[in-house]
Amino acid sequence: MDIKNPLYKNQGIHVVLALFTAEEGKVKVFLIKRKNQPFKDKWILLGGACYNNEDVDSAMKREMLEKAGLKNIKFKMFNVYSKPDRSPVCRMIAIAYIGVIDANRVKFLKETTKTQDADWFLIDRIPNLGYDHQEILGDAIEFLKGQIFDTNILKDLFPKYFTLPSLHKAYESILNKHVDRRNFRKRLLQKNIIIDTGKIESANGKKPSKLYMFAD
Repeated sequence: MDIKNPLYKNQGIHVVLALFTAEEGKVKVFLIKRKNQPFKDKWILLGGACYNNEDVDSAMKREMLEKAGLKNIKFKMFNVYSKPDRSPVCRMIAIAYIGVIDANRVKFLKETTKTQDADWFLIDRIPNLGYDHQEILGDAIEFLKGQIFDTNILKDLFPKYFTLPSLHKAYESILNKHVDRRNFRKRLLQKNIIIDTGKIESANGKKPSKLYMFAD
């Protein structure tokens, strides 16, 4: 590597997180609104630039804390985005992560020195995003679709105990299609993704529902 070669100069790394939650079976993603250029006043996924003295996972944790006040969020890398023109500032390669949380367990900052707003958005009602975050979000949703029937990736999306109808709604929201309820429970139990706890949810005048939990 010839460090004097101008083709190596002016490059950086972005870390970007598609953070999902569910509310009444509807899946949402966390977005922040930029305060500064580029893409001032645009909504984007949570993230920012990596410092040259930190690894990308540390950068993602720092960006979550600085721009949303979030910490102790589990995430995993799912893709890399490297188009030379994805940022108007300089060549920025994006390391994209995905995470899921129960929004009722966390509080976030609505405004910081670099953001003017933050909120949860339904995945079918997303505003026009800055950078290439529309593409990243679309890929994150597809990645989530590919994981939900084979892993417990949605574990942190729900409380410890949940009803099957609430889980079924979340699956239909993510997949954006009807999921046969008769085979839904059988499929997840057979793959050891969920466990029947034997507990019953308090009825409050309605038919009691069985409670389930995610397997480890």
